[in-house]
Amino acid sequence: MACGVSEGVPGFSNANSEGIWEGLDADVCRAVAAAVLGDAGAVRFVPLASKQKVLAVSSGQVDLTSRTTTWTMKRDGAEGVDFTAVVYYDGQGFMISADAGISSATELNDVTVCLTTGTTTELNMTDFARANNLTMEAVVFEGKREAVEAYASGRCDALTTDSSQLAAFRTGFADPSAHVILPEVISKEPLAPLVAHGDNQWKDVVTWVVYGLIEAEELGVTQANVADMAANSGNPSIQRMLGSSGDTGGLVGLGSTWMVDVLSAVGNYGEIYERNLTATLGLERGLNAQWTAGGLLYAMPIR
Repeated sequence: MACGVSEGVPGFSNANSEGIWEGLDADVCRAVAAAVLGDAGAVRFVPLASKQKVLAVSSGQVDLTSRTTTWTMKRDGAEGVDFTAVVYYDGQGFMISADAGISSATELNDVTVCLTTGTTTELNMTDFARANNLTMEAVVFEGKREAVEAYASGRCDALTTDSSQLAAFRTGFADPSAHVILPEVISKEPLAPLVAHGDNQWKDVVTWVVYGLIEAEELGVTQANVADMAANSGNPSIQRMLGSSGDTGGLVGLGSTWMVDVLSAVGNYGEIYERNLTATLGLERGLNAQWTAGGLLYAMPIR
C-alpha cells in the first residue's frame, strides 16, 4: 500500500536513523494496512512535498495521503480527492526568536516570515495581517525543511506553519529555548488523510479505521489488552468493534477481525498520540482529547 507522508516532520511522519518511518501519520498508514492486508508492515512510504500531497492522490501515485493536510472546501470539492476523518485538530501559529522580545503575533509588523508553498499557510497569514493592520512579507519555499532552515539561519524574522509542526521543528534547533511560539492560533487546521475522489469503499475503509482508533481509546481497548477484550469482554460495543459479535468489518469489505489487527499493530489513538506527540514533543492533547475529556475527538457509532 503506497502511503504519502511528509518529507520529515517529527511526531507526524519522519524517518528515523534506521530509515523506519515514525509518527502519527505514519501509524495511520500502518493501521489502514493492518485492516486491509492484515500486515501493518505492508506499507510503502512515499515522501511528498506540500505541493504534491493532493495531486499524488488524485493522480493515483499513492493510495492515500496521511500527511498533515488541512481539510478545506477547495481541496475536497475541486481537486479530485476526498477527505476521510480528522486525525489531528491543529491551528496555524508563529515562531520567533526569543531575543526579539515579542510576546504576541499582533506585534509582528514589518517582518519577514518563512513559509511553505502549496499550503493554506500564506492565505491565513495574509488574512491575519490585513485584519490586524500589519505588514508581513512572505518568504516562500518549496519544502518545510527549507523554510525551517532559512528561519534558523536568520533569513526570516519569523516562521509560520501549524502549531504542532512549530513545536516539532523547534526540538531540532541547537537551543530550542531561544525560540518562542507565540500564543495566537490564527486558523483552524483539521488534518485528515485523503483518498482519490470516487472510490467510495476505499474512503469508507480509511474513515472507519480512524474512527476505530478513536473508539478503541474511549472504550479502553489497547494494544496490550485487545486479545483479551476480543475473547472475554461483555461490552456490546467492544464485541461489535472487535468482531466477537456481528461483522462490522464486512460492512466496508474488511474481515471480521479488522480492528483486532489494527490495535494489535499500532494501539489505539491515545497510544499513538502518546508515543509520537506527547513523549517526543511534549504536546498535550488539547482539542485532540476525547469528547468525554473536553476535546473534539468523537467516533461515529461502529454498528
